[in-house]
Amino acid sequence: MTPPIQIAFVETDTDPLATAEGTIAVFADPGVRLDRAGQRLNRLTRGALARLVESPRFADLTEGEAATLSWPVGLAAETVRVVRLGRRADVATARRAGATLGKALDAGGMTVLAGNHPRAADIAYGVALRAYRFADHKTDPEKPFGPVRFMVSKPDRVAAEAAPSAALTEAVFFARDLVNEPANVLTTDDFAARLAAMQELGLSVEILEEDALAKLGMRALLGVGQGSASPSKVVVMQWRGGGDAAPLALVGKGVVFDTGGISIKPAQGMEEMTMDMGGAGVVAGVMRGLALRRAKANVVGLVGLVENMPDGLAQRPGDIVRTMKGDTVEVINTDAEGRLVLADVMWYAQDRFKPTALIDLATLTGAIIIGLGHENAGVFSNNDALAQAFLKAAETEAEGAWRMPLAAAYDKALKSEKADMKNVGGRAAGAITAAQFLQRFVDGDRPWMHLDIAGVAALPKDSDFAPQGATGWGVRALDRMIRDGFEG
Repeated sequence: MTPPIQIAFVETDTDPLATAEGTIAVFADPGVRLDRAGQRLNRLTRGALARLVESPRFADLTEGEAATLSWPVGLAAETVRVVRLGRRADVATARRAGATLGKALDAGGMTVLAGNHPRAADIAYGVALRAYRFADHKTDPEKPFGPVRFMVSKPDRVAAEAAPSAALTEAVFFARDLVNEPANVLTTDDFAARLAAMQELGLSVEILEEDALAKLGMRALLGVGQGSASPSKVVVMQWRGGGDAAPLALVGKGVVFDTGGISIKPAQGMEEMTMDMGGAGVVAGVMRGLALRRAKANVVGLVGLVENMPDGLAQRPGDIVRTMKGDTVEVINTDAEGRLVLADVMWYAQDRFKPTALIDLATLTGAIIIGLGHENAGVFSNNDALAQAFLKAAETEAEGAWRMPLAAAYDKALKSEKADMKNVGGRAAGAITAAQFLQRFVDGDRPWMHLDIAGVAALPKDSDFAPQGATGWGVRALDRMIRDGFEG
């Protein structure tokens, strides 16, 4: 996997600043005196730093943004990045400031003058999250990122504060790598193997093959993958750090490539359907993060791995399949396959593990992108407390999420004359009717939340914390929710 950058926390020492190469980063706030390291840097640049900080251009920056001094006189460094950030900045702003630096990181490395800033660990987290580059398939990749040193007043304390974030960065990168991989590499077999390898971290990993899925009655999931040469699978990952408590269950849609099946998608943009396993990628990332930081919680992560292809054995529009639960579904559109995968895996998760709560994640509908764009995931839930806990965690981690409605009135769109339900309800309220479909596979009043991440799993342009492509959205928010609400 793509390794996160290693950040060294060292005691502030202004003597090497003149000879430090690459980039030097410093934090400043208009009208506030520079700290000791900043004053030393200002003297070395013959007052250029102070002139920049006092300029209208710097005052116009949003907190967390940066201005650049290129080839500054008096320094060996190629650039000085001057970030507008006050000492009272909140966590989200400090991380965005770090991400500003992470985006600028190159092979020359960076020396960050964080001094005694109270948010130094959060700044470092932002640097690490943004310093990501997926280059596994480039013959001549760019030079790797250079070393990053944070000069701080109390390096041991800041390093300890930053340690949990380092584990989460690795988890986010794992999810991003999975989503960014092409489908000829990330087959269902390869995906399962990568998850099985996490046993070395302490996770229990079990792979259910097609014969086992057939015995369990997962005909909805198997129907989706029956046109593909890649075998369908369900992978079960367990982290037991919370004693005998019932686990939280996370379920992810893992369609490694989605042609739409017989209801084939248009050619334009189909190459992006390598990301249709984004929900499974997030679940895998969360489980990796829990293991890396030795979380004191019981969590089970289940992912349904399939490929939706249109060959002679493929599922047809008009087919009727029976789910593991026992309900029958008329398949109106084979491109609404994710909900069929989730239905069986959700029921299996509840039947086997009796979880305290159930959360599913999926790149499920284009409709959620129409409604919320690429800024927010859609949040659907039958339980206000669960939804609010997640929304609070998502806000804390600066991962956009917006609650959407559920109501019995939408169920009539799923009525079938031939089966218990249809798998689509038409264009109107498409994301909501998809969630209503999934709710039918929630056992009783078990707390449940559905996250439609179609708009946030992979982006067409850079975001604050990730370059264009996979974001790893949800790994941080779910980990925060587990920390705050499910750890003993």
